Amino acid sequence: MTTQDITFRTRKWVKPEDLNANGTLFGGSLLRWIDEEAAIYAIVQLGNQRAVTKYMSEINFVSSAEQGDIIEMGLTATAFGRTSLTMRAQVRNMITRDLILSIDEIVFVNLDREGRPTPHGYTEITYDRDRIPATALPAVHEKGR
Repeated sequence: MTTQDITFRTRKWVKPEDLNANGTLFGGSLLRWIDEEAAIYAIVQLGNQRAVTKYMSEINFVSSAEQGDIIEMGLTATAFGRTSLTMRAQVRNMITRDLILSIDEIVFVNLDREGRPTPHGYTEITYDRDRIPATALPAVHEKGR
């Protein structure tokens, strides 16, 4: 994936709480960030806050980052299914431009109010804000309260 392929970017600053025992970026922190950014991307592309992670392909860690590094995460949609959106991800060090990680497939599924997969009706990426959900999801309340 080249820089031109990336259609959504976000950046993170690697802080002490993001490090593992070796003093480098903890893979779990990075995966949490990628999943969150992929969810935001899916919500915007599908126009539904009920988009959920279904699948991640092999995660290829190529290098790491250290405290103080700024990393850039990039996502691009690669396919629209009937109820799903598939994207790929790439993470690199903003300063050195070294590749840190790549994931060839991340699949999100569009859900209805009952949590069932539902068609989204889209076939291409949007750069407009027309698909952003207009209302927030209702608060989830614990049973018995």
